[in-house]
Amino acid sequence: MLPADHHVHSEWSYDTFGRTSMIAACQRAADAGVPAVAFTEHLDFSDWGPGDPIGATGIKPGWWDAIRPLDLPGYQASLAECRDRFRSLRILSGVEAGEPHLFAGSAGAVIRAGSFDWVLGSLHALAWEDRLVNSSSLLRTLPPAEVMRRYFAELLRLIEGSGLFQILAHVDYPRRHWPRSAGPYPEREFEEEYRAVLRALAGSGRVLEINTYSPLLSATLLGWWREEGGTAISFGSDAHVSWRVGDKFRDAMAVAEAAGFRPGRDENGFWRS
Repeated sequence: MLPADHHVHSEWSYDTFGRTSMIAACQRAADAGVPAVAFTEHLDFSDWGPGDPIGATGIKPGWWDAIRPLDLPGYQASLAECRDRFRSLRILSGVEAGEPHLFAGSAGAVIRAGSFDWVLGSLHALAWEDRLVNSSSLLRTLPPAEVMRRYFAELLRLIEGSGLFQILAHVDYPRRHWPRSAGPYPEREFEEEYRAVLRALAGSGRVLEINTYSPLLSATLLGWWREEGGTAISFGSDAHVSWRVGDKFRDAMAVAEAAGFRPGRDENGFWRS
């Protein structure tokens, strides 16, 4: 059996641009044999509000002009409709909180109002020249290795500075856009940085995601996760179109098994060491 897909986006995420719907994603999950899906819609902010630490930094937010507030009532109504239509599929609520350590007040208010099943924590943006920018865009400005080290350092601050999330999404997000001119991605070159992030995440008792839209985490990297005290992993397609729900899960399962993880007995679908 395939594991649950804990990272799916629908029409309620601002960056799907009409390419998918919650109903289509549920149908895909049912057809593909994915037993459960969590609709973790983007929770990002283009301005800071009360209780947001970024407000005291002088850093300008709004790293993408497509960012829109989450329509929580619309999202919840769509969830209810899908749960009624797809009775055999477990449908979970959630958000992907971007930079939650910088937007603690704003993100916390939505999370409390939504009573979500799961919250993913993610880092997309880094501070550059007094504003937030997509971290991947810095690969065109700075040496790629420097971008990754800046990313891991900020990710460590995110983990240590936010208790809003349970699952860490795409641990090495800029790697998606690693330039060919820089040669193969040197995972082992960043072992120290990976281990620092994984140690902090494990110490907080949280879960590491295998994101199947990103280049798959290696068995070696998942081994570092175990060695640093990590005990659980989740699978997330990061689907922004319905056909990607559960995509590459069998490949990800093979990597997880090679690293010593196995399906757990809990209904959440996490695999455990």
